[in-house]
Amino acid sequence: MSATYPRFKAAACHVAPVFLDSMGTAEKAAALIEEAARAGASLVVFPEGYMPGFPLWAALRAPIRNHDLFKRLAAESVRLDGPELAVVRAAARRHGVIVSMGFSEGTDASVGCLWNSNVLIGRDGRTLNHHRKLVPTFFEKLIWASGDARGLRVTPTDLGRVGMLICGENTNPLARYALMAQGEQVHISTYPPAWPTRVPGDSAAYDLKRAIEIRAGAHSFEAKVFNIVCSATLDADAKATLSDGDAALADVIERTPAGVSMVLDPAGALVTETHEGEERILYADIDTAACVEPKQFHDVVGYYNRFDIFRLSVDRTPREPISFGAEAAAPAWTDADADEPARSEPQGLSLVEAGRRAAR
Repeated sequence: MSATYPRFKAAACHVAPVFLDSMGTAEKAAALIEEAARAGASLVVFPEGYMPGFPLWAALRAPIRNHDLFKRLAAESVRLDGPELAVVRAAARRHGVIVSMGFSEGTDASVGCLWNSNVLIGRDGRTLNHHRKLVPTFFEKLIWASGDARGLRVTPTDLGRVGMLICGENTNPLARYALMAQGEQVHISTYPPAWPTRVPGDSAAYDLKRAIEIRAGAHSFEAKVFNIVCSATLDADAKATLSDGDAALADVIERTPAGVSMVLDPAGALVTETHEGEERILYADIDTAACVEPKQFHDVVGYYNRFDIFRLSVDRTPREPISFGAEAAAPAWTDADADEPARSEPQGLSLVEAGRRAAR
């Protein structure tokens, strides 16, 4: 069977969320999906933590001043099967597009445990891949838990083989190689609106724009893939919430280098311009056949490696807070039955079945 190399249009949504409002953000995303689909896009990408917005406050103020914002984020963090993502799924299905959505994920197991997650949604609205950021970066550790490797995979689609990493994961050579070695052709990398580490103007301050350019170019060039880079931006409401009337914080927010969006080809060259600032959808025409020729020069998952020297193994076991193994059936009696003869058959739900249902 001969290989096929799909062509399609991708859309990177360089946009602001409805800050700390997941349903409002979902409805905005649905409108953007419709706009992108009308423009001919088959893949629509949203930024890191887009739903309900990136918790930038963890970089700006002492933790003792951020409890209320964390509670708001926790309340607005969504479940994979929740109503907010259902709005996005319906839009993907209605317009027949694949959607990548960054979101803060909550769990029924805890009211305060959150993950920085990304979901790839198919044209039929179903989940194609669900990834939790492996390690929250720097101040993000105050917000999110570490993820696992369940979503460290490349998804075969009619647009090609799609992989995705979140922000700092694009600096992790092993995570990137894990996707390369699964035949990745289209890479999605998502970023926040800004990432302050020092007061702007300090020579050691982190330049998010430059960091993204380096990471994106490196992965495109090394993996020989198209790289769809999508960062968020902040609107006036988000800036007001983050600064909370503090002029010094407002100045930091305004002058900190912003995240940028772009699309790169398998040689690391720009397909679109590098965009920052105001909200905009970037479009790029993708031809996955362009991934082939550069593999002649350096194919790090093929002949240009030494597998007799280097080995990488990935454990994709989901890391859940509790698991239920095979246990003996529950006793058939209760205190109220103590004086009655033992029954020959256990009544009600066994611990084994209860465990299975809880795991589901």
